[in-house]
Amino acid sequence: MPTVYVTAPRDAAADLATFLIDEKLAACVNVVDCESYYRWDGDVYEGDEEAILLAKTTADRYPELRRQLEAEHPAEVPCIERFDEADVLDSYAEWVDREVR
Repeated sequence: MPTVYVTAPRDAAADLATFLIDEKLAACVNVVDCESYYRWDGDVYEGDEEAILLAKTTADRYPELRRQLEAEHPAEVPCIERFDEADVLDSYAEWVDREVR
């Protein structure tokens, strides 16, 4: 069962999370405020206010989640990373599987 790590502008995070749930691409999305530090086009950005989205999905739905999220995301190069969880509570994995069918 993969968890997808995504960063997004804070003002876009709720819409992206709701989109993933509405489209049954994720069973649950946690949104956590953060500050990001990064280099872009030679400039360093410090303390950029963003949100981390942790989307719980399935291996079968991940390709569609990634495709649609990339299209919906406001960033030119969105951060979309897949974490595969080998050790997960069975009842939780079963719930995620039911919700993203």
